[in-house]
Amino acid sequence: MREVYLDYAATTPLDPRVFEAMRHPFLDLYGNASSTHSVGQMAKRILEESRKTVAGLMGATDDEVVFTGSATESNNLALKGHAFAVGKEKAHIAVSSVEHDCVLNSAKWLESKGFRVTYLPVDKYGQLDLQRLEEVLDSEVSLVSAIHGNNEIGTINPLKEIGRLCHEHGALFHSDAAQSFGKIPIDVDEMNIDMMTINAHKLYGPKGVGALYIREGTRLEPLLHGGGHEFGLRSSTENIPGIAGFAKAIELRREEMHNEASAMIRMRDRLIENILRVDETYLNGHPTKRLPNNTNFRFSYIDGEAIVERLGAEGIYASSGSACSSRSSEPSHVLLAIGLDPVEARGSLRMTLGRNNTEDDIDYVLEVLPRVVAVLRKMSPLTPKSKLIT
Repeated sequence: MREVYLDYAATTPLDPRVFEAMRHPFLDLYGNASSTHSVGQMAKRILEESRKTVAGLMGATDDEVVFTGSATESNNLALKGHAFAVGKEKAHIAVSSVEHDCVLNSAKWLESKGFRVTYLPVDKYGQLDLQRLEEVLDSEVSLVSAIHGNNEIGTINPLKEIGRLCHEHGALFHSDAAQSFGKIPIDVDEMNIDMMTINAHKLYGPKGVGALYIREGTRLEPLLHGGGHEFGLRSSTENIPGIAGFAKAIELRREEMHNEASAMIRMRDRLIENILRVDETYLNGHPTKRLPNNTNFRFSYIDGEAIVERLGAEGIYASSGSACSSRSSEPSHVLLAIGLDPVEARGSLRMTLGRNNTEDDIDYVLEVLPRVVAVLRKMSPLTPKSKLIT
């Protein structure tokens, strides 16, 4: 059976070149980077060289990058670290309504502890409502968090404009760029970003490694207390092999992302053009301002999870939404935020492309998916009799 992996937004396979870059630190550079002896200092050198590589792709300085264990940890550090540093009287955090769960749940947790939080609406494509943002900024917001490329529907937010508005009103700007970094160019200065979350496993790097860009002068309270690693912001012995792999993945993104993005856009647009020919099928997210690898469709009368299961039986691996929310029976908060009702939201399918996909893969999906949709609609009690194909 042919197998086609279309869940790159959930995670990516480890690039063999990244694995090779991790082999030496795993086997030979086993020292603690905080140790003063030569074995520890060799590990320290890998740590700082990797930090420089990561910083370079975003236009930051080396000491503005803090390594963490994941994008979830980075997002928690950005929001909670800011809130604790500023204090309840001055902290007012505004987050978009289509953020990843780790941002929204951090905000909700802070709200439960008495911090002021505002949830910002988006338009029908999932882009932040800039007029509403400006109105909220007038109420002394201290930090805005807006995702760059949405993990479910792929819509890209205009970070430069959002950051400019934040700075005009004296607010800091944080963005979760886990899905976009390494796929499209990002410059933290040009885009007015004060904090930015990234991770390795969305870039063909290892799982369990992330980073938070923190503009010089930004105050954060650490969430972990210990030996004062990572400029005192993330105590824990650094994962040197993972960090080396992260840096190698970013080095490869610098060299390859433009050509890969062009190839993925061609396949993405071909999927969109052809799948929208299926009766009563709709595109979720912005038609053009979207991640190069993201497609997200909704199909009337059927459930997205049923589509995922049927496609899986045919060797096509996709998802109905964010992998981090796949255990929930509730409809996607992202799809509800763009105006879909719960039934429409449950009928959605996310297919995200990667470097290993080919035009033959797209041919196979376009052969199988319409057939799967037709079968499920025949079985669905929601399908009007007039729509059934005999």
